[in-house]
Amino acid sequence: MDSQTSQTPQVPQQPHTFQVDLRGLVDLLSHHLYSSPKVYLRELLQNAVDAITARRAEQPDAPARVRLYAEEGALRVEDSGVGLTEADVHSLLATIGRSSKRAEGLQEARSDFLGQFGIGLLACFVVAERIRVVSRSARTPDAPPVEWTASDDGSYRVRTLPPDARPEPGTTVYLVARAGAGEWLAPARVLQLARDFGSLLPYDVRVGEEAVTDLPAPWDRPYPSPANRRVALARHCHDLFGFTPLDSIELNVPLAGVRGVAYVLPSAVSLAQRATHRVHLKGMLLTERAEQLLPDWAFFVRCVLDTDSLRPTASRESLYEDETLAAVRDALGERIRSWLTGLAAGDPERLADFLSVHHLGVKSLARHDREMLRTMLPWLPFETTDGRLSLEEFAQRHPVVHFTRTVEEYRQVAPIASAQGVGVVNGGYTYDSDLVEALPSVRPGTVVTELDADTVTAHMDLVDPVEELALSGFLAAARARLDPLGCDVVLRAFRPLSVPALHLDDRDTRHEQARADAEEQADDLWAGILGSLRGSAPRARLVLNHLNPLVRRIGSLGDPELIGTATESLYGQALLMAQRPLRPADSALLNRAFIGLLEWATNGEEGR
Repeated sequence: MDSQTSQTPQVPQQPHTFQVDLRGLVDLLSHHLYSSPKVYLRELLQNAVDAITARRAEQPDAPARVRLYAEEGALRVEDSGVGLTEADVHSLLATIGRSSKRAEGLQEARSDFLGQFGIGLLACFVVAERIRVVSRSARTPDAPPVEWTASDDGSYRVRTLPPDARPEPGTTVYLVARAGAGEWLAPARVLQLARDFGSLLPYDVRVGEEAVTDLPAPWDRPYPSPANRRVALARHCHDLFGFTPLDSIELNVPLAGVRGVAYVLPSAVSLAQRATHRVHLKGMLLTERAEQLLPDWAFFVRCVLDTDSLRPTASRESLYEDETLAAVRDALGERIRSWLTGLAAGDPERLADFLSVHHLGVKSLARHDREMLRTMLPWLPFETTDGRLSLEEFAQRHPVVHFTRTVEEYRQVAPIASAQGVGVVNGGYTYDSDLVEALPSVRPGTVVTELDADTVTAHMDLVDPVEELALSGFLAAARARLDPLGCDVVLRAFRPLSVPALHLDDRDTRHEQARADAEEQADDLWAGILGSLRGSAPRARLVLNHLNPLVRRIGSLGDPELIGTATESLYGQALLMAQRPLRPADSALLNRAFIGLLEWATNGEEGR
């Protein structure tokens, strides 16, 4: 039985053809591939422009016209393109996924076409329930005109027409709106969409008598002077993006097939906000939301450009991330970098205006580009103990450039360091510490060091040993009160005299405090794990100013309890001066010290 079964000849199975539900496919296009029904008009313009391009490849003197005629609920689009024969209609219009660009004789001219995907007229079903196409071939002049009529249920009919039905080569597309989509075929909407998509197309495109194309592009037009050009481009930017730019940057990169302009935003934007740009592909608007066109650091510009080298995605509403896009991104970034270098060399006032708004973008670039850091060194602003200065000017004033990595650390030490003659740069803002550390690479001989608590303390004057010995009881009481908080107490003499105490720590100290706090609140298992991570980081320090009158008066007190309360008050005040976030233990200490001082004051009043 088994042997007979194994010897039974296998009957070859017949292949099956996919069945396409056109209505389901249209729903997929309208809800998932395309962002808006408006793309139907782009598809119509694209087909018309490609047809003209194909005809002109063989007949350079052929007319190049596209005409759109809209009335409520219907649209007619005529072009003087290459046209179709009956065989072309069956092969191209009725086969989903096949592009006319694959037709014989057009492969070598493919780079001149806007479309790369065979969706074509299918997109029109997003707004139309019926499509009718009448076409006559320019390649086969003797072929009669042909009519193709399709409905959104997936059916279509093809028939030939008498020669006088369309005397000249070309194609006419008729749309009838589906229910609820009539607004997309209204005359005003058609004109607006046609101008939006087709303003840079190379052929004569009109909606009725209204011109659609507006050539040459604003960045390619001749102007009487550079000032006139800036004014014209600023007007173009306002019309397009809704803002008046600080400046405009030429984006002429012939090797990348790119022409356009970048407009500098007049106000600062969030680093997290994705910059979006307007991209035309061979004159046809591809997208208004291109995100990967420029390097991340160039978030301070908005671009509009035309290209023939970038590859669109299937929806033709964004750019495909490939090596070509990466090369274009680098080339455009270089153009913006050159603009910045030119401002630094020849127009410092405009550069200062720009940096006052967009210094973060330039700092981001300078982090990775040493030449840009060297160029911008005299201009980039930093917060320092000498005021708002460039690193170049600050380094000229101070043989050693100290910096902090956080804003909190800077606020801790800035007043004291300044009074002691120690120059400090606030490296707590975005990119600043990286740039300060890179300073020696572009300014040889510059000494850069991170400021720590030991450095600050070392610049303070020691107290006379005899005076410090006389205050040993006071210091012992103060240290005993702050020891549970992981803070030591030291006595120094420093300016300004108005500061009674300074709280000093560093990142290692804060990490150790955070670990200790977590260990105290954890269960036995986690407490053991956290305890094994205990480090040897230095403890925080409360530096009391021996020159301050209040500290001197507290040091003369004889009551250890009152000394402890006063020390807690100085500790809390030092934390608040540094604008440091308070731990729960710190908040409890402040409350306790405040209540303690009130009780002491009221008890003293009652005793008098």
